[in-house]
Amino acid sequence: MHVVFWIVFIGLCIKTGALLTAFFVSLFVSAQGASDLYLGLNLSELYAFSQFHYIGTVSLLLALYGIKAFIAFLVVKIFMKFNFSSPFNPDVTALISRISHWALEAGVLALVARGYTKWLTNHHGIAVPIDWAGEEILFFAGVLYIVALVFKKGTELQTENELTV
Repeated sequence: MHVVFWIVFIGLCIKTGALLTAFFVSLFVSAQGASDLYLGLNLSELYAFSQFHYIGTVSLLLALYGIKAFIAFLVVKIFMKFNFSSPFNPDVTALISRISHWALEAGVLALVARGYTKWLTNHHGIAVPIDWAGEEILFFAGVLYIVALVFKKGTELQTENELTV
């Protein structure tokens, strides 16, 4: 799993970097870059409508990808600190708690972005073909929060057990 999450982390970093590069190309080199921003994402209609809304939408997408990459990095750090002989330790508990907080922020960001793009569609007729997946990310954050609470309690019990021995 350690290797898999390194691959996921590197893949998300590459995806974020490629999107950032394509975004800068579409802004500063050629507006045609907005028609195939990244992996077929076509935001040329939005770019033609308003460069301000285009920058806002892509910035939200970049922030979401950046948070996902950071979460993958935190998971990699968990695998570096995880010890099977004593799995409940304060470092791992803190990392899991941090991941749940970042996942909550990503979910809220995705919901805000979905609302923003829905507003663009309803009020200006500009279709934005991005699936933000805010509900799934919030569900993920909730599950991680529960796991963080379990790890916190496990850490307390393991520390108490080590003190009594």
